[in-house]
Amino acid sequence: MSTEALTGLSLQRALEQAGNPARMLRSLPAAHYTMPFQPEYTTWRDEQRAWKHTTVLYDQSHHMTDLYVKGPDVKRLFADLGVNTFTTFGKDKAKQFVACNHDGYVISDAILFGFEDDEYVLVGTPAAPNWVQFHAETGSYDVSIVRDERSEANPHGRLTFRYQLNGPLAQRILEKARGGPLERIRFFNMGRFELAGVPVRALNHTMAGVPGEELTGLEIVGPADGGPDVLAALLEAGTEFELRQGGSISYVSTVFESGWIPSPIPAVYTDDRLGEYRSWLPALGLEGFAGIGGSFASDDIEDYYATPWDLGYGRTVKFDHDFIGREALERRASGPHRRKVWLRWDQADTARVFAESLYGEPGQRPIGVDLPITSFTHFQFDRVHSGDRLVGLATFSGYTVNNGCVCSLAMIDEAAAVDGAEVTVLWGQDPGSPKPNLEPHVQTEIRATVSTRPLS
Repeated sequence: MSTEALTGLSLQRALEQAGNPARMLRSLPAAHYTMPFQPEYTTWRDEQRAWKHTTVLYDQSHHMTDLYVKGPDVKRLFADLGVNTFTTFGKDKAKQFVACNHDGYVISDAILFGFEDDEYVLVGTPAAPNWVQFHAETGSYDVSIVRDERSEANPHGRLTFRYQLNGPLAQRILEKARGGPLERIRFFNMGRFELAGVPVRALNHTMAGVPGEELTGLEIVGPADGGPDVLAALLEAGTEFELRQGGSISYVSTVFESGWIPSPIPAVYTDDRLGEYRSWLPALGLEGFAGIGGSFASDDIEDYYATPWDLGYGRTVKFDHDFIGREALERRASGPHRRKVWLRWDQADTARVFAESLYGEPGQRPIGVDLPITSFTHFQFDRVHSGDRLVGLATFSGYTVNNGCVCSLAMIDEAAAVDGAEVTVLWGQDPGSPKPNLEPHVQTEIRATVSTRPLS
């Protein structure tokens, strides 16, 4: 359906007109969300090396939706919606918030900040803020909300700046910028201090790799009008440490080292209990206008849904409170699950696909492999086989110099999730797809090796 056809419609109405959610999303153009900041400052390869060897700075001030929720019922609201425990959550804490539908499928995940005991800020793609805002407005919760949209949808300007320092020299750069030592901040906790005369909050977390004793990742948040001064102070302090500014190209590729599967398809398209929510959502939002692509094709939208275990969030599911989806997840907990893994593409097959996509016979070429992001649509699902058996789905694919290979983040059966096991990824759009803007191509198999741990 075109943008014009969807304008003014709810998601529910658009689905009724389309007749089948999976076919509707599979027919949408292949497109990525465009990050609203500079693509490269040096080169994307140099910026990738920096988060491994020096430090990189990303300006995250513009591309995410921030939902501020404040009031005496803020913890109850999030506990009712999140699979996470909230027993000790509050001021200066943070967590990866995960919300599911009634059947235990993930609607979205996002970072939740505890600014105060009665004020939380949810930051991520629009899917999680949408779900929380709907329940805040329609449920019996004593909370107020302020929605701070991403820059391209926000004519009033953002409320805050957000800078991410990532790399082994992050702590030294920050201490030089503020002119003194930094008090220890525990992982996924926040500290408060001044930087360039601006009061900031700083969350200890890393976008690539794993946390260690040294502070290797810090997300710094403060009032928007102080952003330029803080940025200047960080860049000046980082000069002697070979700090790199990171552009949008390398930014997206951090997931291939952290292992975060970005933007799972929101499990909101089925279930009559979600009809009111679908009527509340606009058709032109993420849920209605982000396309499905890849070699896995199904007319059942639930075949694209994921559970928390599929995405590596099984450890976050805590049955110490009642929440939407609890009963379904309790039933699933002891059963078999898919597991999040890395699939290292075979070097020879990768080179073959590159060569054939450029020089092969017209009509017989595989789809091109762009770098560093090879995925060609928003929600990408490629078939993963062990022999003739479908064992899972590959999602986001791409390359970093630190991994030294093209890889896919995938969800595969636990029995197949064995380090060193060989599988194949079916690369290319399904032949019967109505997707309008992909180059003509044929599907091809790419051998890959399973890793249950980060590749770098």
